Amino acid sequence: MALAYAVQHVGSSALLVAPALLRLRPFHTSTAQRDAPEPVPLAKLKDSFNDGTSIAYIEELEQRYRADPSSVDKTWCMFFKALEHGVPGEAIAEAYDAFEKGQVVSPLAAAAVSNQTIQESMKLVMLVRAYQVNGHFAATLDPLGLDARPKNLELDPASYGFTEADLDREFFLGTWSMSGFLSENRPIRTLREILNRLRETYCGNIGFEYMHIPDRDRCNWLRERIETPELEPFTVQKKLHTLDRLAWSDMFETFLANKYTAAKRFGLEGCETLIPGMKAMIDRITDLECKNIVIGMPHRGRLNVLANVVRKPMAQIFSEFSGKKLKGPDEREYTGSGDVKYHLGTSYNRPTINGKMVHLSLMANPSHLEAVNTLVLGKTRAKQFYSDDTERKHSASVLLHGDGAFSGQGIVFETLDLCGLMDYTCGGTIHLVVNNQVAFTTDPKESRSSPYCTDVAKALNLPIFHVNADDVEGVVRVCELAAEWRQTWKTDVVVDLVCYRKHGHNEIDEPMFTQPLMYKAIRQHKNAHQRYVERLLEEGSLSKAQVRGVHDRVQEILNSEYEASRSYRPTTKDWLASHWQGFMSPAQMSRIRNTGVNADILKSVGKAFTALPEEFTPHRQIKKVYEQRRAMIESGEEVDWATAEALAFATLPFVTHCEEVDWATAEALAFATLLSEGNHVRLSGQDVERGTFSHRHAVLHDQNTGAKYVPLGHVFPGQKPFQFTVTNSSLSEYGVLGFELGYSMENPNSLVLWEAQFGDFANTAQVIFDQFLTSGEAKWLRQSGLVCLLPHGYDGQGPEHSSARMERFLQMCDENPYTLPQIDHKDWFTGSHLGTQIQAANWQVVNCTTPANYFHVLRRQIHRQFRKPLIVFSPKNLLRHPKCKSPLTEFDDVPDDQGIVGVRFKRLIMDDQGIMPKSRAPRPPQEEGVKRVIFCTGKVFYELHAERERQGKQNEAAIVRLEQLAPFPFDLVCRELYRYPNAEPLWCQEEPMNMGAYFHVQPRMESCMRAEGRVTTGRVTFAGRPPSASPSTGYAEVHAQEQARLIEEALNLEYKMPW
Repeated sequence: MALAYAVQHVGSSALLVAPALLRLRPFHTSTAQRDAPEPVPLAKLKDSFNDGTSIAYIEELEQRYRADPSSVDKTWCMFFKALEHGVPGEAIAEAYDAFEKGQVVSPLAAAAVSNQTIQESMKLVMLVRAYQVNGHFAATLDPLGLDARPKNLELDPASYGFTEADLDREFFLGTWSMSGFLSENRPIRTLREILNRLRETYCGNIGFEYMHIPDRDRCNWLRERIETPELEPFTVQKKLHTLDRLAWSDMFETFLANKYTAAKRFGLEGCETLIPGMKAMIDRITDLECKNIVIGMPHRGRLNVLANVVRKPMAQIFSEFSGKKLKGPDEREYTGSGDVKYHLGTSYNRPTINGKMVHLSLMANPSHLEAVNTLVLGKTRAKQFYSDDTERKHSASVLLHGDGAFSGQGIVFETLDLCGLMDYTCGGTIHLVVNNQVAFTTDPKESRSSPYCTDVAKALNLPIFHVNADDVEGVVRVCELAAEWRQTWKTDVVVDLVCYRKHGHNEIDEPMFTQPLMYKAIRQHKNAHQRYVERLLEEGSLSKAQVRGVHDRVQEILNSEYEASRSYRPTTKDWLASHWQGFMSPAQMSRIRNTGVNADILKSVGKAFTALPEEFTPHRQIKKVYEQRRAMIESGEEVDWATAEALAFATLPFVTHCEEVDWATAEALAFATLLSEGNHVRLSGQDVERGTFSHRHAVLHDQNTGAKYVPLGHVFPGQKPFQFTVTNSSLSEYGVLGFELGYSMENPNSLVLWEAQFGDFANTAQVIFDQFLTSGEAKWLRQSGLVCLLPHGYDGQGPEHSSARMERFLQMCDENPYTLPQIDHKDWFTGSHLGTQIQAANWQVVNCTTPANYFHVLRRQIHRQFRKPLIVFSPKNLLRHPKCKSPLTEFDDVPDDQGIVGVRFKRLIMDDQGIMPKSRAPRPPQEEGVKRVIFCTGKVFYELHAERERQGKQNEAAIVRLEQLAPFPFDLVCRELYRYPNAEPLWCQEEPMNMGAYFHVQPRMESCMRAEGRVTTGRVTFAGRPPSASPSTGYAEVHAQEQARLIEEALNLEYKMPW
């Protein structure tokens, strides 16, 4: 009955036409013909749907199908199978009719839909979604097979009511606006076929996690690439390329193991496929217009990446195993202290397999895992700025991680969190996790609370691709997909290479102590290279001769490079791959440059950054601030600290009288003048746009529209967008400081500053200070001029808002306190008399007390032929102190002191009493009546000065300010000791004795006293708070008492230390 009904409704033209057959023989039939089919002689009938017109013939075909389905045409087989599954003939006829009307859809799909209940359709969609969401839990990710995970019931068809009987039923899956398996134009398949393809896609050697991304377009983009009907096969040529790269990775490690058996190298064994994966990723991203890649990674596999990805000469790598200090081509060349070979970085230009060039930079990194992450991002962002890469497609960042570090180190989240922030994003980072499945000696179940080490990335809605690292072709596929994702969507992406570690934490570590079962499995396990060779030979893709040819060539080159390493001598390019042309090393003499600015330029830039657009409506208090700043410049008033900063950055308006500038205006002047000279200025940190203490106001907000206006972004016509960048950061010190350090390392013609909200909080970024800033040049020969602004000062705000821990930064100075620099007196007045003292130092530490000095120290960072990090203990109280202002004449380029050539930062500020004007000669007129010379730094000067005036001791006590604490101004301290031959030196500070600058200053002052023939006692008289565990008291009353006492002791000429 069903067969006859179907025939009557389908008609003589066809019953059910497979799309492929219709494309071969198109024809049309009228409705009348379908209603009254005409019999055709059996001899004229053909064995296909296209000519079937006789019910008798169809019945005969059915009998043949029942006996042997393979004896009839495939299209007839599908027709009879549909009837067996209960598809009504009417549905088949309607499906064909729809096809004839031009709908591009398989008639079988519509027929199948008619046989699916709504519940079945819903369950099918739920089953597909279960695989999309949780299929990775059933993927074969562990190459060792030790990861026994419980069966996921959501992936079982029985959970949705399907039985064995349903496996060969045909179903149509189609959902509106979906790609992949659920797209509307997919052909019908049996449930068995659907399950097989789902398992191949989601439960094979690759596990995809992306359904947490709340963006349909991005999910569809991925589905289109991974839910394909069939995977795109590797060509023979691609297989050969992959084998070659895998052979290099494996044989390089074997070569090192044989040549340097007792050396630590943190080899890549167990994850050799990382190299072909990285190289495939680089090939693909370069094809998509990327030209620069900045890489950061830990020590595991670093030598392999250096040799086989970045292409550092292997002869150089082999020579580093000798442990001997390498010398440059010039014996006098600065080579620093060096670092172990698996911490070093380099940069090279290298071609891709498609004939394009890419510049690869692998940044040096300490053993502190993940510490380099945000440096890589900062350097990448700087590359994008200097190349006008606003689309962020020409420069990209790649970070490698370990599994324990990715889930355990907080800096990972700080890094991921930057990816979507406007002034920090670099258009997406590709994260490659070398997942050893063990962290040093700690199992995953003891090192994280989540199923995967990569789960932290879900918080940022990033796609995660897990892959069995023994499957080199799978690794290549996901690395290429990651490159495409990054270039398309400009967000981060994570590739989790699930592998193993052949040795212990290093090659001489015994892993059987803590992971006996894992290492028993590893010792019986063939590596990825061996497995791939066997696979290629088995499938016939390559011959044994081709494989042997690859191996012989690799071995020959390794041997050749090893021989070359015996006589290897580094070149300058080896030391400074991103060479800054014309910049001096610590061993080279750099001339002193002046930092004063022509008065007309100061006037010009000042008018520019204090002028607001007429249509802009600022807050009334901010409008008043800018009016006052403009008045400082135009009416002869003093310039404050913030304006001095802006002048240094740009170049402010100026006046002709004895104008004075406050701190905020001085900062603006520093920024503005540097901008007008063509430099880039970038300031970031928490709340820096307004300033923690509401003093900067670098970004203004329209009170009616909310629009932003950045005055320093309009210093001169044609100023490049973001040439001045000021941006509030995320609530991160560690990550953001690292970012700005990386940014500063890209180009020397930029003033890059990071400001802590309070200096007290800087210690959460201590790793960056300790491992990079203080020692980066010595270890890795990389200079940076980064400026760190650390608000510091005792104002009674408690233990966490008083001290930036000055003592820590001073302790890390590499200066010998007992050796005075050689002084060339003939160059005294030019500032060149100290030779290379400041160039030889690892960094500079200053504590300015005047806006003008702050202005000059910022400009000094750029106006020199080398770069050094600068630590500024910036003020809080002084930002609005009525006495903390500077005459504008101290900003211009006309020196005020007799004999001095040029205007520069003052490392020491002389007392303003006694014989005036004060001589700056090395042997000034002596003032024998002074009984005490108080040396101090920072804001305590103003309290000492006020109290001295109140007590009338101007002629008995001199107050000298050390503006630069490191390198120590030995020459100027000696001059002041000579000036006051009868005065007892005393050091006064607000901090407790065991903090602050005292223990830094004491041995250096004693060296100066001995140089001046003074009797020394082994200690310098101290006036300050007694030793303490806490930086300060939390009680305002106690603070005031302590502050009054230390000021009184400093000015009490009878005061002696009680111990």
